[in-house]
Amino acid sequence: MNKDFAGRVAIVTGAGAGLGRSHALGLAAEGARVALFDLTAPNTVAEEIRAAGGEALALACDVADMAAVERGVAQVMDAWGRVDVLVNNAGILRDKTFAKLTPADFALVLAVHLTGSFHCTRAVWEIMRAQGYGRIVLTSSASGIYGNFGQSNYGAAKAAMIGLMNVLHLEGAKYDIRVNTLAPTAATGMTEGLITAEEAALLAPETVTPGVLYLTHEDAPSRVILGAGAGVFAVTHIAETEGAWLPPAERTARGIAAAMDRIADRQGEVTHGSALDQTRKFVEIARKAGA
Repeated sequence: MNKDFAGRVAIVTGAGAGLGRSHALGLAAEGARVALFDLTAPNTVAEEIRAAGGEALALACDVADMAAVERGVAQVMDAWGRVDVLVNNAGILRDKTFAKLTPADFALVLAVHLTGSFHCTRAVWEIMRAQGYGRIVLTSSASGIYGNFGQSNYGAAKAAMIGLMNVLHLEGAKYDIRVNTLAPTAATGMTEGLITAEEAALLAPETVTPGVLYLTHEDAPSRVILGAGAGVFAVTHIAETEGAWLPPAERTARGIAAAMDRIADRQGEVTHGSALDQTRKFVEIARKAGA
């Protein structure tokens, strides 16, 4: 039977349990050689992969430590000579209301989720550019896209994944590096005590992993925010309304308030390819208005 990832090498961070374990097993089942990164070497998961006939490398790696990440990627290159897929999955929680959140807890969550994703992506970026091929998944969350009480640190880190994806999509395109964002909802150690047993049964990590396989496949899209959980998949779009040009006399707080129905009208909304697209749109609207 043909396997979609035969000959490919994947790195999965936070691979010792939960979503990371599921993603690693899923990639291995499709023929990928999988390097498993976690704070302690995820040997049990590696043994599961080998027992099923796959190839795995278990490495202790703190994604918040750039030197550790570089050492881990070097070991992958020594073993297999390439890196085709990177799944940035490692994460932690330090949930507190904003009034009680300490700078240390804010910084730690960003260090693992955001800076950790930067470290891992930066460590494989030149490899993928030289290969002319790469598939990268960043892990966001509905907490970052829509918000969630008590998760300002986590939400900020997860929202940042979308901005990182947008830029890497543009910079990686000519090297066939495709970058996407997964927004999963799953029952893991991070959600223990937050959801019911019935919800946990529906939200098994294995219901999310097919989304990762889609986003890292040879024919994957790029710049997609894919929600996944309980076997449900959805795409989040970031769109901008057409907007409204206001004459100088109306460029006040009251003038904007009076025009808000026109400004917020979603008919004709667009999704921009880059920041300059918005600039050009605004200039064109102003020109047409005779500014």
